[in-house]
Amino acid sequence: MTDNIQDLRQLAASGRVPAPEVLAARSRRWGWWYFVEYWLRTARAWFVSILVYMVGEPLLYLVALGLGLGALVDSGVGTVDGVSYLVFVAPALLISTVVMSTGGELTYPVMAGFKWDRLYYGPAATPVTPAQIAVGQFLGVMIRFTLQAGIFWAMLLAFGAAPRGWAISLLTIPIAVLTAAAFGAPLQAYAASLTDEGYQFAFVQRFVIMPMFLFAGTFFPLSSMPGYLHWIGWVSPVWHGTQLSRQVTYGAVEPAWLTVVHIAFLVVLTALGLVWARRNYTVRLGS
Repeated sequence: MTDNIQDLRQLAASGRVPAPEVLAARSRRWGWWYFVEYWLRTARAWFVSILVYMVGEPLLYLVALGLGLGALVDSGVGTVDGVSYLVFVAPALLISTVVMSTGGELTYPVMAGFKWDRLYYGPAATPVTPAQIAVGQFLGVMIRFTLQAGIFWAMLLAFGAAPRGWAISLLTIPIAVLTAAAFGAPLQAYAASLTDEGYQFAFVQRFVIMPMFLFAGTFFPLSSMPGYLHWIGWVSPVWHGTQLSRQVTYGAVEPAWLTVVHIAFLVVLTALGLVWARRNYTVRLGS
């Protein structure tokens, strides 16, 4: 906040402050980016905590599940999908951990913007539209997830869990962000529709996010589950993102049409979620 005030003072002292109508026109056009910038500046306050989380979580997962549990799996059943268990599970852990982070970034912070801190109402009083605020909040979180996915991807390389090499496995980062967007956009829209906090977010965490983590092919192939549980994977962004990630890290074999289905599912879910979020923000902030 102090930096912002100092920037404004320097701008005012320079005599280069644009006319009000110019500032309004810029806000109407670039309001979404202004909110992204605000979100990123705010996130600097807890950047160290975020960084420790982004480094510590993948390290613990890869050591405990990839190396620890992986040693038992490899000695018992040999390979999984033709590769070691570490190589099999690592890209899935990358996808699922990024997606699970949406539960912390696009639930309570969204409600806080409307109810507790009411930080959305300041920008909404300017030419920035509610829809731009929704998109700005979403993109700010996605930028954070890009960094998180990049750190996890670097861990994959360090642990030797991406046999296809860094060039092709780098695609895991946009895949992870797209998967998080496919779940995060509808979640943000849902959070924006709530006026009172109750057990809704706890319900989402326990009965939506956790089943995706456990039953969407993260730790074992979806085909090894009973057929009547396969639908959990089919409707889960985590499974679609995991399958794409496994293709680029170790060359998991799937039909081309199924790859197209994975991508289309994630893109459509993201688009629908953003439309719903923009609508809910407009209703809440325009009333």
